[in-house]
This record gives sequence, structure tokens and C-alpha cells, in this order.
Amino acid sequence: MTAPLLQLTNVAKSFGAVRALKGVSFDLQPGEVHALLGENGAGKSTLIKVITGAHPPDSGSLQIAGQPVERLTPASARRLGIAAIYQQPALFPDLSVTENIALALERPSPIRRIRWSERFARALQLLRRVGAHIDPHSEIRELSMPEQQLVEIARALGTGARILIMDEPTASLTRKEVELLYAVIRELRAEGVGTVYISHRLEEIFTVADRVTVLRDGESVGTNKLDEINEAQLIRMMVGREVSTIYPSAQSKPAEIALSIRDLCCQASGVRNVTLQIRAGEVLGLAGLVGAGRTELARVLFGITPADSGEILLRETSVRIGSPRDAVEQGIGYVPEDRRRHGVILEMPVAMNMTMAIHPELFPGTWLRFGAERRLADDYVTRLGVKTASVEAPVASLSGGNQQKVALARWLAAKPKVLILDEPTQGVDVGAKAEIHKLIRRLATEGLAVLMISSDLPEILGMSDRIAVMRGGTVVAELPGKSDAHQVMAAALGQAR
Repeated sequence: MTAPLLQLTNVAKSFGAVRALKGVSFDLQPGEVHALLGENGAGKSTLIKVITGAHPPDSGSLQIAGQPVERLTPASARRLGIAAIYQQPALFPDLSVTENIALALERPSPIRRIRWSERFARALQLLRRVGAHIDPHSEIRELSMPEQQLVEIARALGTGARILIMDEPTASLTRKEVELLYAVIRELRAEGVGTVYISHRLEEIFTVADRVTVLRDGESVGTNKLDEINEAQLIRMMVGREVSTIYPSAQSKPAEIALSIRDLCCQASGVRNVTLQIRAGEVLGLAGLVGAGRTELARVLFGITPADSGEILLRETSVRIGSPRDAVEQGIGYVPEDRRRHGVILEMPVAMNMTMAIHPELFPGTWLRFGAERRLADDYVTRLGVKTASVEAPVASLSGGNQQKVALARWLAAKPKVLILDEPTQGVDVGAKAEIHKLIRRLATEGLAVLMISSDLPEILGMSDRIAVMRGGTVVAELPGKSDAHQVMAAALGQAR
């Protein structure tokens, strides 16, 4: 019997107290397309990083072509014939297509003669193989995202990989380009190349894959042949959880409409024809898979990437939001997904972070009222239960949950009417998560309209008064709070009935 190209057995990986993989087993046969499915946070990315040598496993074993591999690094993974194509192309924007492909295929040497004609011919051949009509002389920055993705695929094929990992490879491709990719996959299958195919689009899985493995909460919950399972069963395997009872119940009734969006579009962000309403005192959960356009919509509403068309109404008054300053002045606050980069300034004290959005009001003219700043910060430390030695302590000294509370305080100090929370409990421990949930519900009770973006499906189901589901840059379904998890996942996957 032919040995699997790839065999992982009981692989575990933790990051601090977070167990990303809990004894996952996975194999890939020659000439097979093995799909890997799971919700956001299920462990897919961590597993791929183990396979490509980016993360060493804490325990378990890994074999390639039947041979045990003890210490896999990205360089040794490439030598062993492993190549990965990611959703966001990892290309050098200021270099040409030819140069980017050459960097992946040629070994570095201090003394070598560069044969540009050979480089060009090789790049052209690989691009034609994937059906890409791209000039190899073009700089990467001149290419569209779909074109960059095709360059990534061509580069991976050029390495002669025997194990190819495709992470959402069609996310930016047109229908015609997707069909070309399918043709390439079929060609690779005939050549004995094994492909690990990651996609949230179930129709693709049933089109290209032979088997599918589903991950949930860092564990493999099942491996099936595609002709032995249907879409509904796959969704059930991916969700498979009951909403926890720790979520606080709604204690207020939604009042007047605080924010209304009509046919909102932003070509730069991929947001198209979004229509939504959020009421004061309501938590509207925004669900969807990676790339659905949730964060992009938040950035449009906050004026980071202003809308091209459509209408935004605040308290039934049409407004133009062309910048974050406009959004703040209109009463919109935004706590972004990456709090460490965009939500707080780690080196600055707690007090300065909390008052950053209201400096013009707190420090009018040339008056520096540090006493007022400290009093306000002390008030929010008490109200939000921020655990800190002092409001003068740097935010970097706080835990993740307390950093998130500081980010929340920054916008609450501005007294917004609408608060957008992007992944508000991402990366915080269970205790801090429960505290943030109670805080969100309390804010809604006080009359704030909350738009909560989350990739944690139980959180969406447990916290939302209503749920809007996004897919492909637009809202595809609106559901009541406490909806069935299968309904939300089916809508996010484009399978809503």
C-alpha cells in the first residue's frame, strides 16, 4: 500500500493557555484533494502552520511520504515539497512577476549570473499553465488581487510541490478564473500531487474534493468521503455546539432607530448594497465567515474607507461620513478587531488611552487639565472593572481583557449613540469574556445601539437581539436573536433556503 504523502497523528499545539489543536489527526494521499473545513477559530490556520513548519507541534507526530519528520521548518518544508497558497498573497509589491517567481524557485548565491530571458520564459510558462494573461514584466503592485493570487498559484506550481495547500484560493477570483483553477487542480491530481483545500464555500468542496475533514474547537470531529455526506451534515459537524448559558439576557426593549443604512456601497472595500437598521438599546450581531465583508463594513461606517454610494441615516437624519472625525462628531464609536495595533496605544498610560477621543473637550485651548483626565479615567476604571495598578500604568501592563475595556472606555467617554465592536472578546480569557458580555448588555440597556461583529458563533447567538449575516460583501440574511446555529452557518455559507 502506498504511504500517504502527509500523515499527522494526535498533533497538539497551545499558545499560552489557549489550546489551538487538541490531538488532531489528518492524512493526505497521492493524487487526492482533501478539504479542510471548520468555523473561524476551529484550528485550521494553526494546523496549516504546523504542516508548513511555521509552528512546531507540542506533541504528536508528522510523517511525509512515510518518513518521520522531527523538526520541520519553513525551509525544510519547501525542500520536502510542501507549498502553500494563502488568501492574501505573500508577494513583493515593488518587484516584477518574473522576480517574485524567481525568488521562490532559485537558490540564493553570492555569485551567480542572472539569465533574465530564462526567468521570463519560465514565468510566462507557469502563468499560462494557470490561465493567467499577465505580463511577467509587470510589478506586483500594478496587479489586481485576483491576478496576484494567480501569480501565487503559478509560483507554487513552479516549485514542483508534491503537497500543495490552498487556503481560500478562490476568494478573489472571477467565475472564469475559478474554472481555470479547477482545471489546474485536476491536472495536479493526475500527476499525483496531494492538495489540502480550505474553503468556506461548500459548493467548491463538493466540486473539487475527494474527502473532507472537519475541525471544531481544535479537534478533528470527522473525516468523510464527499459522496457519503451532504451539505446539511457538514454544517452540523462544523457547528455542533449549544449556546452557553453564561450570556446575559436582554433587559431592555429596542427603541427608535439609531442608525439606518440604505444600499451602502464601497468599491475599495468590496462592500455592496448593504441595507441595515440598528435601534437604540439593541445589540445587532453581524455574523459571517472570513472575507464576508464585516470589518470592511465597519470601516466604511466609521469613515476609514468612505462609501461611494448609498445613504447613512443617524436618528433619521442623512449624514455624510467621509472620515473618522466625521463619525465621532456624528456619535459613532469603533473598537477595531486588532486592539493592540488600532484600539489602544500600549506604551501610553491607561488615562491617556481612555481620553484620547475627547481631547478637544477635555483640554480646551492651551489648558492641560490632567486632574480632570485622571478623574474621568478613575471613573471608567470603576465602572468597567478595569484591573490596573493605576491609571498612570501603561496599557501594555494590562491583560488582554483589561486592554479591551480600556479600548471600550475610550469611545464611551465620547458618549456615542452607536458603538461598533469588532471581535470584542477575541483573545481574552473566559472570565474577561463574561465581563465584557455583561458590559455590552448593560450599554444596550442604557440606550446605546451596538453593532457587534464576531466570528464566535455561540457569542453571536447568545448576545444578539437580531442577527445580520454577511457573505460576499453584502447582507444575505437577517435572523432573530437566539436563532438556530445551523441557520446562521447555512446563510454564511450561501446555503440558506
